[in-house]
Amino acid sequence: MKKYYLMAPGPTPVPNQVLLAMAQPIVHHRTPAYQALFAQVREGLKWLIQTRQETIVLVASGTGAMEAAVTNTLSPGDKVLVVRAGKFGERWAEICKTFGVEVVPLDAPFGQTVPADRVAEALKKTPGVRAVFCQHSETSTGVLHDVQGYAQATRQSEAILVVDAVSSLGVADLPMDAWGVDLVVSGSQKGLMLPPGLAFCTLSDKAWERVKQAKLPRYYFNLLEEKKLVVKNQPHFTPAVSIVVGLKEVLAMLQAEGLANVFKRHDRLARATRAGVEALGLELFAKATPSPAITAVFSPKGIEGEKVVATFASSHNITIAGGQGEMKGKVFRLGHMGYVGDFDVLVALGALEQVLAELGYPVDWGAAVGAAQKVLAEHPS
Repeated sequence: MKKYYLMAPGPTPVPNQVLLAMAQPIVHHRTPAYQALFAQVREGLKWLIQTRQETIVLVASGTGAMEAAVTNTLSPGDKVLVVRAGKFGERWAEICKTFGVEVVPLDAPFGQTVPADRVAEALKKTPGVRAVFCQHSETSTGVLHDVQGYAQATRQSEAILVVDAVSSLGVADLPMDAWGVDLVVSGSQKGLMLPPGLAFCTLSDKAWERVKQAKLPRYYFNLLEEKKLVVKNQPHFTPAVSIVVGLKEVLAMLQAEGLANVFKRHDRLARATRAGVEALGLELFAKATPSPAITAVFSPKGIEGEKVVATFASSHNITIAGGQGEMKGKVFRLGHMGYVGDFDVLVALGALEQVLAELGYPVDWGAAVGAAQKVLAEHPS
């Protein structure tokens, strides 16, 4: 029997105490018990997102929150800028185009980023832009984008800044209010250590004003209607009760650790992973600032990336991820976010050595594990 390891960029492992909390009998969502539960979750989300604003909790994947961000803030024919430097940047553009929004793309090669000054220049040269859409951590490429710089660029304009934080919430610092971000979207199944099923939208005052003006159709994802009930600790529609119970437990765990320590932990594991990969002579895909959530790696010449992913699964019962879109077959991705510790990273890197050897790549045994251990030893948690 081989122990199972989940080292993908989402879903991520769920802590035992969270699983046990979610296994409790279901609480009805129209009772004082659920209202008390949600009151705690509301305050915890404000702490996590570093905002005074309310978070709308939806039953959806992160893409549902992305769609809600578009339909609740825009009208047909509106013009937006979209930072496209990965598969999920492309998704912003696809959602906008689906609803008749005019997309002005700001493209960069996958693995790169769009500098903040380019966003600022585009805002000056493109009249009538209503929103700027970007990722914080681009899960498909392993790049961390300059959200703080984008916020500075949009703050003095009419545009709102909408940020996909699906793989960065609870992983990398994103102080919404301090940076002046207008809309943060995220999901439950990555840094928040929960099963898939919850999506989050947090809006600034500027974004809420835009919601009042927006004319795109929405029914289930009507954030204004949701907000009326959120402040009463009530759901609009039936919530994912068990996952909300788990969310309360996760927020308590993160608060006990401390937000700064959460970010340091992820940064440390990411640096150890990158050191291990490079010790094997492999090339990191990210050429810009790497994300602390995920490490994307070029597959060695002559070895198909999907074969690396498949061999991790068949030989070691470890799930990692392959490339997406134009990167399919070229890269593999190792997740290190959420409920992941030092020895999970060392297991993944040890398995990587064995997988590559099995596929015919010359391996200096112990190189990846040793390089990672040096980082972990020099920077103890």
